[in-house]
Amino acid sequence: MTIEPINGTQIAESVQTVVQKHGAVSEELIPILNDVNRQLGYLPSQAIEEVARLLHVSKSQVFSVATFYQMLSTTETGRHIILFCESAPCHVVGGREVWRRLREELALEPGQTSADKRWTLATVSCLGVCGVGPVIVIDEDIYGNVTPDMVPDILSRYN
Repeated sequence: MTIEPINGTQIAESVQTVVQKHGAVSEELIPILNDVNRQLGYLPSQAIEEVARLLHVSKSQVFSVATFYQMLSTTETGRHIILFCESAPCHVVGGREVWRRLREELALEPGQTSADKRWTLATVSCLGVCGVGPVIVIDEDIYGNVTPDMVPDILSRYN
């Protein structure tokens, strides 16, 4: 499957539509960035510039917010984003082995996106579900008590 690149006109139109929805006020910066990120799959530099222009704030302020929140990305991501909890509670109950299997199956390291743009692999400090560790989140689906043998089956559920 080939993914078409996003052109400048699409970026500008997406940003303008989202800003119209929320209003061109700096208090709406996070919801605006979140919506643009969802529409485009990430926040390209042109989107950051357009948001800054429309909200009358500096590009550095927009970039600072865009890079602070885990839910936002300034780099292109895959169709499916995998978050793996690297906290101590998850590792104590077998997370290290699950992490190894996940990296083997995807042939990715943290922060990487597969060449076919299907997967992005990321680690997080805590997902807040320590009682069911090890934990993997794919898109918005949470998988708890994951074992290394479960990884291929979990991944096969996503196109």
